[in-house]
Amino acid sequence: MNLRTLTSFLAVTALTTGLAWGGQETLLEQSRSYFEPIPTSAPELKGNPATPEKLLLGHMLYFEPRLSASSLISCQTCHNVGLAGADMQETSVGHGWQKGPRNAPTTYNAVFNTAQFWDGRAKDLMEQAKGPVQASVEMNNTPEQVLVTLNSMPEYVELFKKSFPKEKEPVTFDNMARAIEIFEATLLTPNAPFDLFLKGDEKALSAEETQGLDFFINKGCVGCHSGVNMGGTGYFPFGVVEKPAGEILPEGDTGRFQVTNTAGDEYAFRSPPLRNVALTPPYFHSGKVWSLNESVRIMGSAQLGIALNKEEASAITAFLKTLTGEQPVVTHPVLPPQTDQTPRPVLTTPGV
Repeated sequence: MNLRTLTSFLAVTALTTGLAWGGQETLLEQSRSYFEPIPTSAPELKGNPATPEKLLLGHMLYFEPRLSASSLISCQTCHNVGLAGADMQETSVGHGWQKGPRNAPTTYNAVFNTAQFWDGRAKDLMEQAKGPVQASVEMNNTPEQVLVTLNSMPEYVELFKKSFPKEKEPVTFDNMARAIEIFEATLLTPNAPFDLFLKGDEKALSAEETQGLDFFINKGCVGCHSGVNMGGTGYFPFGVVEKPAGEILPEGDTGRFQVTNTAGDEYAFRSPPLRNVALTPPYFHSGKVWSLNESVRIMGSAQLGIALNKEEASAITAFLKTLTGEQPVVTHPVLPPQTDQTPRPVLTTPGV
């Protein structure tokens, strides 16, 4: 057991055994010490102030398939706003029907994550927005070609000028990403039953859901899933106590190790946020598990070293369903028409 694994194991053990002294706390008080409700408005982004023009631009670019070489794939393709910001695929299908290596995380509430992607290689939503555009298995484009595309349509050029009025050359790859970040920061799902509970309505949860919350805290799930987004704030080895089956934890995907090249980060992944988790199967970075109840059981054995019985797993699953909040209503924007200068779609994939 390496140092990171041992540290994670000890932290969870301390949590599950150390909570006993706080037994006089009510479940609501306990919950408030670990979790916060989803806010109803987007947070301010450091270095990227929101404006109506920038929000409109980001909204359009999120749905813009011409950011991809094929003119078929947009952010919306893998992060569907009608499917809780995910795509219902084990791993997403990209350029030339290639399959990506990992399950697509939801964009909903992603602004509250410490970093983006399963391995945390993007520090924020702006940096994340640039990744898929350039990935050969996703949108298969280049920053230079994106700028050719955007500059070919006068409506985009004008909207970039309004969104970044102080810049001499506002149509840039970074500004594309900044605008998308502003839009994605608005994809919030407040007022879930659990949020109402945190705000003081103890009747917002049923008896089974309340029992599931108690299990979630006191069996140690909260050790990796806390905060506003119920996760997304730390990196943990998958299989702290018991390694999952090979198809769930593929040997070839070493997780954060691919970013840091640090031995202690082998098979460590950013803890997935659990908001709206009932709406975003399949689960885990491999996308191999479709049942939320089964996922709960796997996490119990793999991360906590406990075999959850049927009642416990069902109660925790019932609690997780209370994390489904109000889904944002997002209209599909009307995008600018192409011109003779707009690059034509590239559908072929070299070497495939």
